[in-house]
Amino acid sequence: MKRLPKLSLLLSLWITLPLACALPAAAADISLLSGGAVEPGIVAFAALVKRELGHDLKIQFNTAPQIAKRLAAGETWDILVSPPAVIDAAQKDGKILADGRTQVGRVGVGIVVREALPAPVIGSAEALKEALMRADSVVYNSASTGLYLDRLFAQLGLSDALRPKTTRYPDGASVMEHVIHGKGQEIGFGAITEIGLYTSKGLRYVGPLPAETQNYTRYDAAIMTGAKQGSAAADVLKLLATPAARAAFTAAGID
Repeated sequence: MKRLPKLSLLLSLWITLPLACALPAAAADISLLSGGAVEPGIVAFAALVKRELGHDLKIQFNTAPQIAKRLAAGETWDILVSPPAVIDAAQKDGKILADGRTQVGRVGVGIVVREALPAPVIGSAEALKEALMRADSVVYNSASTGLYLDRLFAQLGLSDALRPKTTRYPDGASVMEHVIHGKGQEIGFGAITEIGLYTSKGLRYVGPLPAETQNYTRYDAAIMTGAKQGSAAADVLKLLATPAARAAFTAAGID
């Protein structure tokens, strides 16, 4: 006759097996390269990822043109957050997985001046034109926001008049710092989300571009084919599509 297992062994198995099954997957460090305009939302989302999944997002921020250059140079990340055009190009090159692409949100363009200056009137396209013509200088970036502004100023017939008094920077942060420490009647432009990071540092947010001239840059998230943490990255993008993630981005000013 076979001997029955000892009661202590049975109890041990009864206790430990359910616990083992309930253990979460190991926490992972997930690399993420993102456009700077969505930084406030990504930072808030990273806290949600840590709380819900236990993973740490290791984030770097760049402009869309800089991201495109880094991808062309062969850099690989687990997750890429960028305007669709950058992701589309990377996908054509076989660097992005076809499945799992998720929309992050969109960011509009805002207008700023130094805190000590009165806010110019910008309620319409015509008012914006007048404010720009009166300004001593105009400052904006060479990234997604700046590329749109180039087209807008051309449509408004302002390109030739603004060119001699325009200062460009590769990123939004440099624009904000320039305006804060600038001189004269200076008007700056940037992603509304980035502006919010500087309003307590000497920057006055005048408001968004007039509705008839506003432009929104969309951002998507995708997993790169060379991802080292592909499975964990997929879980992160699933979380990105939840109401909790949407709320975090909305609170950061990302539609």
